[in-house]
Amino acid sequence: MRDRRAERREATRAEIVAAAWEVVGENGIGALSLRDVAERVGMRPPSLYEYFDSKNAIYDALFADGQRMLYDALTEDKDLDPLEQMRARTHDFIDFCVQNPARTQLLFVRTIPGFEPSPESYALAVRTLTAVNEAFADLGVDDPSAVDLYTAMISGLVNQQLANEPGGKRWVVLADEMLDMLLDHLRKTGRLTEGEP
Repeated sequence: MRDRRAERREATRAEIVAAAWEVVGENGIGALSLRDVAERVGMRPPSLYEYFDSKNAIYDALFADGQRMLYDALTEDKDLDPLEQMRARTHDFIDFCVQNPARTQLLFVRTIPGFEPSPESYALAVRTLTAVNEAFADLGVDDPSAVDLYTAMISGLVNQQLANEPGGKRWVVLADEMLDMLLDHLRKTGRLTEGEP
């Protein structure tokens, strides 16, 4: 039997999360206002606590939702060779981040004092990072420091774009060059063998 009460509760929680994304999309991740969220869903601010026990609980729901969106945005195409897949995912990641500055702030920059994602929400971030590790393994690279270098480089492009030219392309167009430089470096250091991409 359907639990209609639970379904309504989840639908309301989803509506609150969507409204919270609207608020932070307009004002930045640090400007989450429970009053603004409540107004958008047609309830009084104290009523939000029936669905989320704190403001950080809403941030946690946003973090989980953002991680799901990011994971779903990454290309998964069995017809692509490993290098094409890596390039596609690199562009997917960058596009997601520059099109969603508030999500990027929450997912990758510690901008909210006192907020840490719950273990359940953080597991979604680990899932995305695991996909990156698997993409490197498909290229023949199993050194975790290579993934660290990649994430630092790709984050650098995103942060430069968001900080210096929001809505532009100056840094994001460097994605392929960045990836080529990284792969060349991995070849030179023996972490990517010849014959690999």
